[in-house]
Amino acid sequence: MKRRAIPYAAIVWWSVSLTAAAAALGGALAAGRYAFVIVLGPFAALALYRLVAIYGESTRRVTFMFNAIDNDDYTFRFRQEGPPQGDDELLNAALNRIRDILVRAKLRAEEQERYYQLIMECAGTGLITLNDAGSVHQANGEALRIFGLPRITHIAQLDAIAPGACRVLADIQPGEKHRVSYVNEAGEMNLSLSCSEIVLEKNRLRVVVVSDINSELSEKEIESWSKLTRILTHEIMNSLAPITSLSETLLSMGGRLDGDVARGLDTIAATSRRLTEFVETFRRFTKIPAPRKEPFELRPLLEQAVTLAGSGTAIGLDVTPADTMIYADQGLVGQVVVNLLKNAREAVAGRADGRIEVSVRIDAQQNVVLDISNNGGAIPADVTENIFTPFFTTKPDGSGIGLSVSRRIMQLHNGSLRLTSNTDSRVTFTLLFG
Repeated sequence: MKRRAIPYAAIVWWSVSLTAAAAALGGALAAGRYAFVIVLGPFAALALYRLVAIYGESTRRVTFMFNAIDNDDYTFRFRQEGPPQGDDELLNAALNRIRDILVRAKLRAEEQERYYQLIMECAGTGLITLNDAGSVHQANGEALRIFGLPRITHIAQLDAIAPGACRVLADIQPGEKHRVSYVNEAGEMNLSLSCSEIVLEKNRLRVVVVSDINSELSEKEIESWSKLTRILTHEIMNSLAPITSLSETLLSMGGRLDGDVARGLDTIAATSRRLTEFVETFRRFTKIPAPRKEPFELRPLLEQAVTLAGSGTAIGLDVTPADTMIYADQGLVGQVVVNLLKNAREAVAGRADGRIEVSVRIDAQQNVVLDISNNGGAIPADVTENIFTPFFTTKPDGSGIGLSVSRRIMQLHNGSLRLTSNTDSRVTFTLLFG
């Protein structure tokens, strides 16, 4: 912004003129020379007017600057050419310096805000900042993922999908910790909420940490089971190896063995081989290869999985949109889908109206959601609590690691596998690819 410069000499001239005129007016009035009063009066008024105008220009300049700052406008700049000369240019230089200081402070504040925003987004737990009226000032990506919303501006948005969480967020106070459970399209959610307090610009805000207990527990459970399995399989294999080798060596002696002894050794060898195979299935649980991810379309993989899962049951396939793609390990994802389809086929076996449905959709967060459903009847409550527990099975010949391995594969893809529907008419397992 450019303003007309006010020469320093003009200020001095009008100040001296006003002083002289005032003194002369006083003398003329004292001497009763009213003719001089009439002549000097207008000149004194003119000098006073010019001085007021000069200082008014400076006041307007300062007022203009503060109004611009108050409106967050830092594009102004007062005329300044070379080193300041005179009071007018000194004032311009001072105002420009104030502007530059405020611009630097604003840039630093924006950098800090981006820094703290990055920290919030990198946090592995949900973070929500809200006031006492329920208005949400900030919510990181993990909080949005947990509640399945693209944006949260007020906790009232959670009332329809998670009423318990909505009530807790409205009432929770600093230092408190609550647990909330509810069911949404992703399945049963178990959340832990804790609260802290911060005062920002004289406003009291609550910072609520939201943790998905299901995810935390499953990760820890998988890690614990993996460690335990590695230890057990190592010890069992060390014990089985000499027994198997010795029994097979003795059996190779042929006729030199008594018949009962030979049958006993044959039983020991066969049992050892079965135990070895059994332990090998346990080893598969701890030796899932790291995913080799690549983009691919889901429909061809699902069509192939339907074929591998076997025939005899109607299987519906709906992929919307038809060209939906994911970035994942095609082999591992195919293994998960085939396993779930085989379980579904076994669930509807013997039912004349048995049907399996496979559907793919995109949710509000642009995640790919794959549902595999069947109408084979609800899974009993005592079974649902353990279906993802390694080595738990209700099948006579099952190993109990199919669903555990499938869930672990999804976790390695930063996704999830959950039982999202469990009724007599519909049992659904949902794969979520983030």
